[in-house]
Amino acid sequence: MVPAGGRLRRRGQGELEAQVLAVLRSAGGPATAGWVQEHLDGDLAYTTVITILSRLYAKKAVTRSREGRSYTWTSASDEAGLAALRMRRVLDGERDRDAVLARFVSALSPGDEERLRELLARADAPDGPGRRRDTEGL
Repeated sequence: MVPAGGRLRRRGQGELEAQVLAVLRSAGGPATAGWVQEHLDGDLAYTTVITILSRLYAKKAVTRSREGRSYTWTSASDEAGLAALRMRRVLDGERDRDAVLARFVSALSPGDEERLRELLARADAPDGPGRRRDTEGL
């Protein structure tokens, strides 16, 4: 559907990926790209859905299994996980990680800073539920 002005709204960065992930999570198990396409709001081409799923697979946000000549896809992440992957990718692309992290922390609201401190303390606890683990696979 084209808006009154005749121009389509440009989607925000990562919006399609988030929509595909949400649809995939709603499947309750493995789903084909065709199923995902049918359940998405809007008229996305099948090839676009495949491209998005492939990008999510490269980011380890979804898994796939060969089923005949195609794949079934399963969500391995939620929206928060996808956002964390994007943050990690940005951080990994910077030379001065300390400076980036320092600027990030200094820009947090007091409430977010306190929440981050709580999460880090919980992750550092020897037997805590958020115990740090290898995040290389994120």
